[in-house]
Parts: sequence; C-alpha cells; structure tokens
Amino acid sequence: MIKVKAILGNFKRYWFLMTQLISRDFKVKYKRSVLGILWSLLNPILTMAVMAIVFSQMFRFKVEGVNYIVYLMTGIIMFNYFSAASNAGMTSVVENFTLINKVYIPKYIFPVAKCLFVGIDFLLTLIPWLAIIGLSYFGLGQYTCHFNIYFLILPYIFFCMFLFTVGMSLLLSCLSVFLRDVWHIYGIVLTLWNYLTPVFYSIEILPTKLQTLMHFNPMYQFLTAARSIVLYAQRPSFTTLGILGLIGVGMLAIGSLVFRKKQDKFIYYI
Repeated sequence: MIKVKAILGNFKRYWFLMTQLISRDFKVKYKRSVLGILWSLLNPILTMAVMAIVFSQMFRFKVEGVNYIVYLMTGIIMFNYFSAASNAGMTSVVENFTLINKVYIPKYIFPVAKCLFVGIDFLLTLIPWLAIIGLSYFGLGQYTCHFNIYFLILPYIFFCMFLFTVGMSLLLSCLSVFLRDVWHIYGIVLTLWNYLTPVFYSIEILPTKLQTLMHFNPMYQFLTAARSIVLYAQRPSFTTLGILGLIGVGMLAIGSLVFRKKQDKFIYYI
C-alpha cells in the first residue's frame, strides 16, 4: 500500500495542481451556462421532483412512517455522488495522458481530484436537501423530519462514502488504462447497482433472501445509516459505524494496492 506519509507529502507538494484540475473541471462543466453553479442546487431539486411524481404518484411507492420525499432525496444525492465521482475518476488517468507523458505527477492525483470536484457539488446539494428537511415542518410530505444531535454523525458517514468512492475510482481508473471496455461495462454495472440499491423503494418490498443479500451492498449501508438519522432520529449502532469505516478504508486499501502495482505500466498503454 502507498505509504501514508508519502501520500500526504505529495498532496502538499501538488496541492496547487489539484486545485487547478478542480478549477478546470468547474469551468468546463459550467461553460456557457447562464445559471452556472446554481445548477448544483437546482439539479437535485428537479430530479427529486420528477422522481417523486413518478414513484409516489404513478407507481405508488411509499415507505411507511417516514417522509418519502426526504427518503427519496437522501438516496438520490448520495448515490448520485458515488455514481458521478466513480465515473469521472475511472476516466481521469486516460484523459490526462498528455500531462502524464510530459512530467512526473503522482498518477493517483487525478482520480482523487475528480472525487473532490464531484464532492464540492455534493456539498452544494446538501443545501436544498436540508431545506427540504426543514420544509417537512411546514407540511411538505406526510411526515415530519426532525433535526437532531445525530446529524453530527453525518459527516463521518459521508467521509466513509468518500473513501469508498476514491478506492473504487483508483481501481477503475487503473483497469480502464488496460481495458477501455471497462468504461462501457461500468455504465451497465452502475445502472444495475442503482436498481439493486433502495434509492426510491423500501427494502421491505423485497423477498427475505434479497433483503439479507442487500446488507452486502456498500451503498445500502451508507444510505441506511444516513436515513436512520434523518428520518428516524436514531443513532446508527457503533457496529454499523465501524462497518462503514471498514468499507471505506477497505475499498481505499484495495484500490490503492492495485493502482500502485500497475501505475508504472500506464505509460505503455495510454
């Protein structure tokens, strides 16, 4: 595994480059956009509104005893972060081949920068998310959500999800250098993963065997922990919080190990 001291040293040394990569992504994303960064606030609201109408009104999905709008939006913003960041991280090394070929740069900088860039968008989406929770006090949805002391645990949950996403990005970016088909395969995997994660439905509608298998889905673990705080005002157990940490650190370790072993060969395949 890449040594922690070396990683921290490289982050400090190449921090300016990382900020420039993130700044470049922002400029490209919002180029010629009238609303610009406001889309980071509007997008989750509009997506949530469409999905709420489709699943709650047309397909009659609901989760007993909780505010379905908040339930849905929590799932959307968390899974969307993982999906967008891992997708961007997967292609980051190949897309920056001109820099890699010209100067020495720690190659893991690129997938990490993508995860941080999408992470900024994720932080912005928390603003309308918190607003929706607040509006539940005024009749938005059938049930009221309550801000509580356990909200202080949410940054830990999000950080564990970030570590998991970085690990996936390192692994995928490495694989995609040698096999470009990974780009297309992962798109299908993400679609399947989305439907196999209770983003818009309750796990209770699944057969017992599938409910048991769902616990092996990392994104289910992250979503469930966050929803227990937001919807039920309950603290996830210390066992659950420990599992989230293991998932995040474990995936980061696997991604880092594979990336480190293969990165010297990138130059021959990019």
